[in-house]
Amino acid sequence: MLIKSDYESQLGNLLLLSDGTALIGVWFSEQKYYGAGYHLEEAVTGQDLMIDEAKRWLDEYFMGHIPTMGQLVLAPKVTDFRKKVCEVLITIPYGETMTYQAIVDKLRLLYGGDIGSARAVGGAVGHNPISIITPCHRVIGSNGSLTGYAGGVNRKVELLKIEGTQI
Repeated sequence: MLIKSDYESQLGNLLLLSDGTALIGVWFSEQKYYGAGYHLEEAVTGQDLMIDEAKRWLDEYFMGHIPTMGQLVLAPKVTDFRKKVCEVLITIPYGETMTYQAIVDKLRLLYGGDIGSARAVGGAVGHNPISIITPCHRVIGSNGSLTGYAGGVNRKVELLKIEGTQI
């Protein structure tokens, strides 16, 4: 059973989605790829441990603190490649950024071989179903540009400001 709950942030409403054992989605209301193919109308509105933990995490984050994962379990329902990209995204420290190419390089180091291109990483980052917590907003272009963000570049800027990132 899917459980959904709203979270109101200073950057707009977020929808949180849990499968009862893990957090599987966090999207801004008008975000690109909103709902990531889930049948959100079938999800039950409510709370569970994962949603409660996600709300605590988001509260800490939006207060400008560095939240810890605590009991939060993330389980994005994505392809193997996108899962690997999400694993790298989680390693980008609070207040820092990483380029798409640096993610490719890290994937090659971890998994070897021809793991993909910066363009493929860009697609995976853009389809990240767990916004903010899996910090896709920390990914920038190789020239330091603030490239696209499914939640909107204006939100990307604000998220980086919250973290004290030099833009």
